[in-house]
This record gives sequence, structure tokens and C-alpha cells, in this order.
Amino acid sequence: MRRIDCHVHIFEVLKGFNGKGEMRPIGGGLARWADGEVVRMLPPELGGKAFAVDTCYQLLKRNGVEKAVLLQGSFYGFHNEYVAEAVKKYPDMFIGAGTFDPFGKYADRVYDRLTNELGMKAMKFETSTGCGFMSYHRDFDIAEVFGKVAKKAAENGQTLVLDVGSPGMSSFQPEAIRKLAQENPELRIVVCHLLAPTLRDEEALKKSLELLRFDNVYFDISAVPFNVQPEIYPYPTGIRYIREACGIVGYDKLLWGTDIPSVLCSDSYRHLADYFTRTGEFTEEELQAISYGNAGKAYSF
Repeated sequence: MRRIDCHVHIFEVLKGFNGKGEMRPIGGGLARWADGEVVRMLPPELGGKAFAVDTCYQLLKRNGVEKAVLLQGSFYGFHNEYVAEAVKKYPDMFIGAGTFDPFGKYADRVYDRLTNELGMKAMKFETSTGCGFMSYHRDFDIAEVFGKVAKKAAENGQTLVLDVGSPGMSSFQPEAIRKLAQENPELRIVVCHLLAPTLRDEEALKKSLELLRFDNVYFDISAVPFNVQPEIYPYPTGIRYIREACGIVGYDKLLWGTDIPSVLCSDSYRHLADYFTRTGEFTEEELQAISYGNAGKAYSF
């Protein structure tokens, strides 16, 4: 089966930032937030402080992945220059998404450089209360804050990628995504992690998907296995969520992705690639579209 991984992160060194302050690697794949919390960010076999582009490329190739989308967020830190270098080094493998803090004084200038000089084909914003902007900024209306960026992205043919966290978080705003989609019908929007439902969020997921049935809105299914833990492979609830999404928004709006590297602390890349393909729950047409075909519609492949 042909595959495009629509949710991948790379970084030269961990330098995350959220409401717990800055993150610094302490070796062995572990990192410490400024509040003292120690977290595992990388499995030991990937090294201690980085997930380098060459390491990522080799991992994808070993698993038969043809292309990947390099996304960013404050969880790992912003790495715009490194992502641009990765795309330049492996143009047949990667497309890059830029990111920046929309509250920055020079945000417009940053956007212009990421677009015109670094050639970013998408803009990705991690807004979530857990790891994104709403963990270290006040709560805000996503449609209001990103309305200007959405219009610019539409004008420049870019994809807007949003991580709004899980149901129950103040960042979880499907109504705001709906507004952005309605106001910018020519803009491609990708919502990360299938709206990040946990085991208790099935009804919230279905209601939110109903709100977001638009031709220009897509959903990557990265980290679905992680979010339904403590379930283990093959993640039956995660499979059910994907099946329900096919019924509500259509299988042509779903994009396979993994969210590597931190998810590799919980399971193997192979399991993250095949957990939903071996169940018999999906037709071959659905699997090919989700694993490969839909990515070209959502991104500039």
C-alpha cells in the first residue's frame, strides 16, 4: 500500500515551550520542563536530544513511506529554518509547514518570510491548552486570531493546519474552524489528530465532525492510537472513531499520519501504520485514499 505520512516532526534539538516554561533535553530521550516535570520525548534508540532529518528520512523509507508533511508546534519548539533545509535536501520526500506566534509584534513579517523566502507550503498552529498557544497565552477565539492568516494562506495557495486539542479544552473550538472554512471556501484546512478524542469523547467527536462537513476541511488521524490509551494495538476504539468519521465527513477527508517521534515511545512505526489497515473495517478504496490519495488534495503534492 502506498503511504504519505501527513504528520511528522523533526528537530535539531528539543526546545519546546508551553505553560510549564521552556523544555530542555537531559539525555536518553528525556527532557525537563522549567517547572521540573521530566517527560520522555524520544525512545532510546532514536538518541537523546534530536530527531534529525536524516534519521527521519531513513525511518520513513524503511517503512515504505513515499512522502511526509513536516509540521511544527511549541511542544518540540519552532524549527522553521531546519524544516526548510530538510525540504531542500529531500524535495521528493518532504513538504514543510511553517509556524509562528500570532501574538508576536512582528508576526506579519515572519509570515511573509516563511512564505516568500523559506517557501512553506502550509502554516501550522498548535493552539491547544495542553501544549500550544493557549497553554501560555490567555484563551482566545481561534477564528478571530487566525482570520488574517487564513485569508493570506488562501491567497498564497497554502494549507492551514490547526491543532485545537481535545474536547473539554478551551482551545477545542470546532465552531471557530467552521467559521474559517465558511469565510475562506478556497482555503484547505487540516485539523490534526481527528480532533484528538480520548476514550470518553465519542459523542463530542461526532457532534464536532457534523459541524465541520465542508469540502475544504480535512482531518489527519495522527496520534489517534496515543489518545485512546490505555488501549493497545490494534486500538479498537481508535478504529471505531475513524470508521465513524468516514460516515460523517467521508473517507475522502481523512489523512493518515503518525505524529512521530514522541508517539514511538508508546508503539512502533509499523503498528501506527497498519493498525487500521488490517481490521477488515475499511474497503481497499478507503484505505488507499486515507493512506495516500487524499494527501494530494489537502497539501501541495
